[in-house]
Order: sequence, then structure tokens, then C-alpha cells
Amino acid sequence: MSPLSSGLLGDLDPTSDRAVFRQIADQLRDAIDRGRFREGEKLPSEAELVDHYGVSRMTVRNSFSILQGEGLVHAEHGKGVFVRPRPPVRRLASDRFARRHREQGKSAFIVEADAAGSHPQVDSLEVKEEKASQDISTRLGSVRRVLARRRRYLLDGRPVEFATSYLPLDIARGTPIAEPNPGPGGIYARLEELGHRLDHFEEEIRARMPSPAEVKTLHLAAGVPVIHLIRTAFDTEGRAVEVCDTVMAADAYVLSYQLPAT
Repeated sequence: MSPLSSGLLGDLDPTSDRAVFRQIADQLRDAIDRGRFREGEKLPSEAELVDHYGVSRMTVRNSFSILQGEGLVHAEHGKGVFVRPRPPVRRLASDRFARRHREQGKSAFIVEADAAGSHPQVDSLEVKEEKASQDISTRLGSVRRVLARRRRYLLDGRPVEFATSYLPLDIARGTPIAEPNPGPGGIYARLEELGHRLDHFEEEIRARMPSPAEVKTLHLAAGVPVIHLIRTAFDTEGRAVEVCDTVMAADAYVLSYQLPAT
């Protein structure tokens, strides 16, 4: 039995001041929220919705555009419109940089990928020395030049974030941190081996719409925002030893925090 014939979508309200295409979008959104259309499932076709509601194809397309703009659905050319998957990765801030993970030879991204049951990859890797921007210089204590490590992260072949780590040259130059593969546990494990035992991290997070370059890099669908996170790592001496500038696809992550009550 098809979703339409089983009564999962209602009728339009001709007395409502709300535009018809918005009413249709409301009904589809409600059906998605209630699980009547599951993640990855195809929505009724344009023809089915035209027949069900007695409206034009353009009206149905406008309804789909609203849902795409909200990041709820995505269109596949020649196949139809599908419900977007929920964020697969839970990023638990209180655990992701725990020392035990580094001691096990795992970076934070690998830990999160394992928890999500996904296959992690890193590509588009670039490591080079460069002049620090004013913002990065200030965060790192007025350094002039830094080692920059740029990379893109993928889960099961899908790009989900890209990040650039900036480290003072007096710490990173000539060490495994300057190599494409810094070794088990990532650059934080290497920093601690160099005597910079990590003490705490500070993060600034904001949500925004992506730039054209970010849309291309992360293969973002229309209407999907990004999470822009800047993290500074401090050692036990209070020195800032790394700044990581990260842009994440907002539909790929749930950010989870544990906060003290006092």
C-alpha cells in the first residue's frame, strides 16, 4: 500500500490563509517528523502529489524546495526526493580528547567513527610552514609563522568536515608532526611525547551557511548549514600549542556536552 493510499497525508484547507505549497510542505514535514517517511526513504513523486492534492507540478516543486532549504530532504536527479539521514556522529566533547584514546593510538575522529560504526578516511592532506594570520598569531601567543596541517575527513566515503591545525614552529618543525602521517594517536600524542602534556581545550562554536567553496568541499546539499569550530589546545604550562579551525557539515554531527551543576 502506498503512503498516499494509506492516508498518511491529509487534505488541503481551502479556508486557510497559508499558501497551498506551504500547506503541502507542512504535511510532508510532519510525516517525516513522525517517522512515516524514514531516513533514506523516497517521498511521494511529483505526479502522486499532484494527483493527491489536485495542484500543479510547480506547486509541488515549491513544497519540495522548502523542505530542501530546511535540510530535511535531498533530490537525486532522475530518482526522486529522499529523506535525509539524521546526523550519524555524536561528538562528545567531554570524552573525545581523553588521554586514554591517544594511549590506544586513536585520534578523536577515529574514536567517533568507531562509535558510529562508520569507516573513517582522511584526504586532501597538506602540511606546510606559513605566515600566521593575525587571529591565529594572537591565539598562539603572537607567533609569526606556524606549521599548518590541512585535511578533509570522510565517513564511509562522504566528506563530513575539513580542518586546519596551526602549531608554533618551535614546537613542530623537524618532528613527526610535520610529517603527513604523524603516527598513532595523531598530533596530540606527539605533542605530549615532546613534553607538552595537554591540560585543557577552549572551543568557540557558531553555525552559519557555507561558502561556495565549503559547499563544494563537503558536497553539501542545498539548505545545509555548517558548524564552524575553533579550538585552542593548552599544555600544563598554560601555553597554547595548537589552534584547530574546523568546518563541519551540520547534518553529519550531534554536538554533545556534559556540564557541571555547580
